[in-house]
Parts: sequence; structure tokens; C-alpha cells
Amino acid sequence: MPTTEDNGSDYNPEDTGPVGGRRRELPAVPPARPRQAPGSAPVHHPTTELDLSQGFPPVSNETAEIDLSGGWPAHLKVPPKPPAPARQTGRVLGVDVGTVRVGLALSDPTGTLASPLETLRRAKDESDLDRLAALVVEHEVTEVVVGEPRHLSGASGASAEDAAAYSQALADRIADVPVYLIDERLSTVTAASHLRQGGIDSRNQRSVIDQAAAVVILQQYLDSRRARS
Repeated sequence: MPTTEDNGSDYNPEDTGPVGGRRRELPAVPPARPRQAPGSAPVHHPTTELDLSQGFPPVSNETAEIDLSGGWPAHLKVPPKPPAPARQTGRVLGVDVGTVRVGLALSDPTGTLASPLETLRRAKDESDLDRLAALVVEHEVTEVVVGEPRHLSGASGASAEDAAAYSQALADRIADVPVYLIDERLSTVTAASHLRQGGIDSRNQRSVIDQAAAVVILQQYLDSRRARS
């Protein structure tokens, strides 16, 4: 029999779900499967019997033979191999620019090891730049790195400005070969230390230390490039 809640609304225990203002939309419920009528024949679903008295039956994987004597079949597509990463090769020229001399170093064809090349004297007619451009062509140089002598604080000075102007003048002569400026704050100090360890007095062989400084500049560049790749 219907009862009345405290709020005065009618309540029927046969009803389900929220009532009154609390009613909300509920998802539809699928209808129940119809019950089997009393006395009707039971419904049997076909099944397959497996004889497991001898253990689980072996599972066979079917394979198909492909005749490749006439080449790869056109209907079988093979995904292309991913392209190998480009590896930078070619000789790199290192340049240590001074007010009087220019030290040069050259790498091997794989761009791994730097070696001293020669020392040029700065000339007002820029014949040293002409010689540099000729060496780039002669040794098939693919990159040129010029040391930028900054202060230990990182600030640029007159020497750095001179190196930048020199590298620009060289770049104008070898338009097809990139020219890079790299930091070389301690290249001369490092080169002198290496020469002393080798028993060479750099004070009496200024041209040698210029080449050694170029080797330090170039080797640092080669090592950093290899680490990036």
C-alpha cells in the first residue's frame, strides 16, 4: 500500500530509482534475456570435444614456401631501410690568427686528428690570405675554423675583432667552404705547454708555437664535433 514520506510526497516501494527532484537521466539498461518457457525442450549449443587423455594436442604453424629464384615477388612489399646518418668527412683547416704570423693546422681526411701544416706571415697586400685560399683548394678542405682569442672573462678585445675580420676576408675568398669562429682563450698557453713537454723551446721557434696553437684549436673543434654526432 502506498506510504507517504516526511516531505509529503507519495512513495511506492514498487518504484525504483530516485524520485521527485532527485530524478536524473540514467543509462538505458539492456532488456533481460527471455526466460525459457516451462516444459519446453532445452536449447543445446554445439560444442567440440577434445581428447586430452594423451595430453594437449600439438599446435602446428602453417608456413608457405616462396620461390626467390626469379627475384623478389612484386606483390611482397619490403619496407625501405632507414637512411644512415650523414657522416661529416673531409679535411678541416685550423687557423690561429696573430698580428705578425698565422699558424695553420690540417686534419686527416676523416676529420679525426689535427696536425701542424705551416706558418704564414701577415702581409699588407693580403698575400697570406691568397695563400690560405690556395691551401684550401690544394688539400680539398671542407671546413675552416678560426680561433677567436677572447679574454678569460669571455669578453672580446682587439685580438678577437682582428680574428673576426680576418675570417671574414678569408670567407670572401672561399665562398663554397664554410668558415667558423671558435673560442680559443687558452690555445697558445696549451700549445706552449705541449711543446715544453716535448722538449721544444717555443721562445726560439715562434713559427712552431703558432702551428701548435692552430693544432689545439682544430683538435678541440674536431673532438666537440665528434661528441655531438
